[in-house]
Amino acid sequence: MSTSTIPSSTAASDAPMLQAGPLPATMRAMVLEAPHRPLILKTLPVPTPSTQEVLVKIIACGVCRTDLHVVDGELPEPRLPLIPGHEIVGQVVRAGSEVTTLRPGDLVGIPWLAYTCGRCRFCRKGQENLCENALFTGYTHNGGYAEYTLAFEGYCFPMPAEYTNASGAPLLCAGLIGYRSYTLTGDNIKHLGIYGFGAAAHILIQVALYEGQKVYAFTRDGDKEAQDFARSLGATWAGDSSQPSPQLLDAAIIFAPVGALIPQALRSCDKGGTVVCGGIHMSDIPSFPYDLLWEERMLRSVANLTRQDGHEFLDLAPRVPIHTTTQTFPLERANEALEALRSGRIHGAAVLVP
Repeated sequence: MSTSTIPSSTAASDAPMLQAGPLPATMRAMVLEAPHRPLILKTLPVPTPSTQEVLVKIIACGVCRTDLHVVDGELPEPRLPLIPGHEIVGQVVRAGSEVTTLRPGDLVGIPWLAYTCGRCRFCRKGQENLCENALFTGYTHNGGYAEYTLAFEGYCFPMPAEYTNASGAPLLCAGLIGYRSYTLTGDNIKHLGIYGFGAAAHILIQVALYEGQKVYAFTRDGDKEAQDFARSLGATWAGDSSQPSPQLLDAAIIFAPVGALIPQALRSCDKGGTVVCGGIHMSDIPSFPYDLLWEERMLRSVANLTRQDGHEFLDLAPRVPIHTTTQTFPLERANEALEALRSGRIHGAAVLVP
């Protein structure tokens, strides 16, 4: 494992060049065969893209808390056997016959949202993140804990040159979901609370500070290292999540999968404040008195992302500019990376590098 803070100025030339000659017949992949079991390193055939897909050689793949929820059986009915991973930076090496916007050599990012139907009631309303027939990378569609993966052409993002390496992987979910959560907090936010200071939070704080907000970071009780990390990134205050906020908040975002934080965050919000739950899974929410919600406080969740979110955020990232702190692991040590995330030993984001 290696640990590094990777600035957004990392040169695009650091990314591997398109390989010459024929593609290999096989690839290495970390495979989930059943929930609650470690991933297994396997040698598999390199997949062949369908007419609307591209084959991508993976440069880096982030390790996300959602991957933990899949591996730990907290998200139902994953496609099994499954290659997890949905924060993918890679290079197109082959394109299907109907692909028109991508070609071999292009550098792309592949997010959680793998496919939407375009026909269901949600797609027709512009809410493709709620599509009834969606596929999700690393959950119902094989992902990036491998040397190659497939992706539908329309669901790949062109990556800013400075992020075509391990530093860009966390942007593809931690960044995107953090950004979508942030856009739902409302207008005129001056004091923002963030509960759970991990991969998403360490990216989002940079956006919030760029827009002139003050950020209050709430971590696991006693996690002084995470609190110091938050302060080093510019947090006005950092402390235990069981503590009340030292300042009434205009909004709060909860990334930690802990339902008990919801009444705590509502208690710290000012009148009219919004609490956004940014995770895909959370433990049960305890009952709380109505007066915590009264005075027009709002509680809402975030589901998935839209492609518009992706394009907006990846356009914004180099302008901030966002710097990511990553701990890199070789592909075959994916289980070690997941365990480090599970136990709170990752400050920033874990990234697999094949």
